[in-house]
Amino acid sequence: MNKKSILTLSFLSLFALNLFSTDVSLPFGYLNIQLGMSVDETKEELLKNRDFGYKGDRDVSLVPGTNQILIETDASSGYGSVYLSQCWFQFYNDKLFTITINLNQKKMDYYSMFTTLTKKYGEPDTFSPEKAVWKNDDIIMSLEKPLTIKYIDVETYEEIQTYANVQLSAEEVSRNMFLDEF
Repeated sequence: MNKKSILTLSFLSLFALNLFSTDVSLPFGYLNIQLGMSVDETKEELLKNRDFGYKGDRDVSLVPGTNQILIETDASSGYGSVYLSQCWFQFYNDKLFTITINLNQKKMDYYSMFTTLTKKYGEPDTFSPEKAVWKNDDIIMSLEKPLTIKYIDVETYEEIQTYANVQLSAEEVSRNMFLDEF
């Protein structure tokens, strides 16, 4: 094979790889609610879109002992979408980092959701009887049984996990110091 044939073959191989690549970006949220939004931005968007069943500030609470705010909505109360039941929007340092949506099992099923997500985003990165997970460097999206979809901001999630591990280590040191007193 001559040099020109090798270059042509290499170019065609790279082109074919790009052509059949399933590297589709994952969504940063659902409808007008996107990860990274502030609490106020999220509340404003929830008021604009009644699908979530948001009723205002009475749906907002502070998670005890943390710097986290939680908005919990009930779409099944007749004010929201027939396909949604309950939704949770969790914030850390005024940044939306987790969206959890329970879907109405009377109107939707796991297989239909799984099939739709697989067609749109490719095969899940991990799959088990409990859940299917798609992820990239920015987003973790999971479909969990019985019928919940979650969107998680990877950077914020890892920051919280790191902080939790540091806290645990400090507690362990304190415990050991206490035990050493005996």
